Amino acid sequence: MKRVNKALTILIFIFLYIPMAVLIVASFNTGKDVTRFEGFTLNQYIRLFQDGHLLQLLGNSLVVSILASLIATVFGTVAAVGIHNLNPRLRGAVMTLTNIPMTNPDIVTGISLSLLFVFVGSKLLGQRNSLTFGTLLIAHITFNLPYVILNVMPKLNQMDPALENAAMDLGCTPLQAFFKVTLHEIMPGIVSGAIMAFTMSLDDFVISYFVSGMDFVTLPVEIYSYTKKPIQPKVYALFTLLFVLIFVLMVGMNLVQMRSDRKKSEAHGNGK
Repeated sequence: MKRVNKALTILIFIFLYIPMAVLIVASFNTGKDVTRFEGFTLNQYIRLFQDGHLLQLLGNSLVVSILASLIATVFGTVAAVGIHNLNPRLRGAVMTLTNIPMTNPDIVTGISLSLLFVFVGSKLLGQRNSLTFGTLLIAHITFNLPYVILNVMPKLNQMDPALENAAMDLGCTPLQAFFKVTLHEIMPGIVSGAIMAFTMSLDDFVISYFVSGMDFVTLPVEIYSYTKKPIQPKVYALFTLLFVLIFVLMVGMNLVQMRSDRKKSEAHGNGK
């Protein structure tokens, strides 16, 4: 049974990463045919950094992702603390509602937000162009919030509640105790939530497609139009750079988690 599990795991990883490997190899290929490697070159990366339009779209995606992840991290952390302080039954109900957006199909979320923004913009605010950068940012914050909460909540559950009480016994106000004790204890979860929110926002297409206007377009939405015609090799270079960026962020998130778990185990060992 163990051999079968290992074989299935290897097959899963092959299907997951072979397409990325083909893409990375194609970004260094002198030819345009991805099925035949004609020679090694860095010209595709040079052409990429000479393309002002693609770089502008990448900048748009980075701006939205950074702003959305930062705002979602702040609101998600505050929400996680509030949920943690609820009674167990109400906390379970709220967490169920919080997890629904993550299981909800992106197309349903995108269409729902688009209809909401159009209704509010045209009927209540009287705007002709209801879909703008603001609606795109709000949508990204909305679907990022559950991921932040999901990363912060376990750290709150692992934290010893006596630490915050001890800080207040020593003269801290509840707000001071939060910033000096609670925030320090849950920081790995906050960092992980921020990184996950950033990666989810950076590569989002479906929701962005329905809530973005013509004045501000992100890279995934623009790349969708490229699928209707032959893709230029410099786009392979762009995809490779994005893959490396997200891979580094995910490795960093795992390292933060491992470091936090190691400190926790060392602290428990010293306590014994």
